Amino acid sequence: MALLPAVFEVFGVTANVLGEHEPPWASQFRGLAALPEADPLELWRSDSFMASLTSADTSLVLVAGAWLEEDVLIAALEGTRLGYEVRVLADLSLFRREQEHLHALDRLALHGIPATTIRQTMLEWAACLGCPSAIQKVRQLLASPECGPS
Repeated sequence: MALLPAVFEVFGVTANVLGEHEPPWASQFRGLAALPEADPLELWRSDSFMASLTSADTSLVLVAGAWLEEDVLIAALEGTRLGYEVRVLADLSLFRREQEHLHALDRLALHGIPATTIRQTMLEWAACLGCPSAIQKVRQLLASPECGPS
């Protein structure tokens, strides 16, 4: 969670938060949009969610949350079915049943949906930008004590 504000700042991405209640940490992030009415199992049928993707000309969707082997799995599979490039942020996804989360990751991989982490994503995006200052900023962020060991 400590890296999320940096993702918004460095890369200028936006995020949608689903669920009945806005998480207490949501107010610290610019670029967050709450979609309280969206059901994760019907995410891709939500007019407000689809409008947010269309208005931003989105092609890549990162999915995370609870529950990895349920809501996250279905949301990722549906997004891929609709033609989006989808990745699952495993470090921000909780699982309900420990014995099922590895099966969920295997299923995702079979559908071409890789699991990744915030750290890996930040490094990948910085390298893809080819911007030395962005790469340096990401390296500094990942080396900081509050973001854990490198």
